[in-house]
Amino acid sequence: MPASEPLVAIVLPPREGFGLGRAGALGMIARRLAQTPGFRALVVGGPQPGPLFPDIEFVPVKPGLWPMGNSNIRYAAAVAALLRKRQPALVEVHNRPEIALALAARLPATPVTILFNNDPLEMREARSPAERIRLLQRLALVMTASAWLRGRLLDGIDTPPADPVVLPNCLDLTELPPPQPRETVVLFAGRVVENKAPDAFVAACAMALPDLPGWQAHIIGADRFRADSPDTGFVVSVRAAAERAGVQMLGYRDHEAVLLAMAQAGIVVVPSRWAEPFGLVALEALASGAPLICAPRGGLPEVAGDVAVYADPDRPEEIAAAMRALAADPALRAALGEAGRARARLFDVAPVHAQLAALRRQVLDRTGG
Repeated sequence: MPASEPLVAIVLPPREGFGLGRAGALGMIARRLAQTPGFRALVVGGPQPGPLFPDIEFVPVKPGLWPMGNSNIRYAAAVAALLRKRQPALVEVHNRPEIALALAARLPATPVTILFNNDPLEMREARSPAERIRLLQRLALVMTASAWLRGRLLDGIDTPPADPVVLPNCLDLTELPPPQPRETVVLFAGRVVENKAPDAFVAACAMALPDLPGWQAHIIGADRFRADSPDTGFVVSVRAAAERAGVQMLGYRDHEAVLLAMAQAGIVVVPSRWAEPFGLVALEALASGAPLICAPRGGLPEVAGDVAVYADPDRPEEIAAAMRALAADPALRAALGEAGRARARLFDVAPVHAQLAALRRQVLDRTGG
């Protein structure tokens, strides 16, 4: 990129992965946003144990022993020392209000923004309305990945001092596998943790599979986003139930393998028990052309709109009924798949890059950057 383009420092949480086989949702999103045209990008994060994403400058920062405080504060101090040398025009912090406020205090001449991809009410320095008002006052811009998250941010705030903006997550649709022959497989892909409800998926499969000759059910995922993820007690319990139900647990797979599995699946199920802040797995399923069953919670309805079948994760019989209905109707599966691809284009990198570039320019114009 030309050196005349403004430099944006994208600051990840200190434990976030930024490479193939290690990146979770935040790392993948940061990688895509770092490629926004019209800006140079420097991604800052914690030390990485393996290869990085190519063609993006990444600088690892390790929290020091000073100042006193938790690891986020010490990490922010180390990041600030780096950024004083690099002098970015703008700093974008991902998902850590405590780090964003610390950087804004240490870099008073540089506008600092934040992008929330999780519920702010569960984060330090954003749990109370007073803390969130302070964020809106002190940061140059506050962005959320969904309108649901924006509503959470403004919960209890009658008159916000600044207007938070929704910047949705995005996919680079050119990186998806080409269309594949569809298999008679019902797929769950995601972390095998309680709030993602793989246990509800297994329970639904136990009800539905006896009525679906020729169909199989697969779970791709582990407790963590890595091949050496530990076998937690929850994983062990889900595996035992899956064996009884005839569901194959395939374990961790890298992101490319997950996308290929979605491109081949006859049905993808995202039965999240918690309120998904956005629902990136659901978006990937839609973009792959897979018919989608998902929970009507959090940001999932914003992603899936009217092109998914919704089922309550606390009622596995609803998920099972949706599986039976889709498995029995090839025409409906095909129609939902095409509608899903069309909806996913709303979240392609190009429109999201254009929105982010406009927001960055507004901040720089307003702050004199």
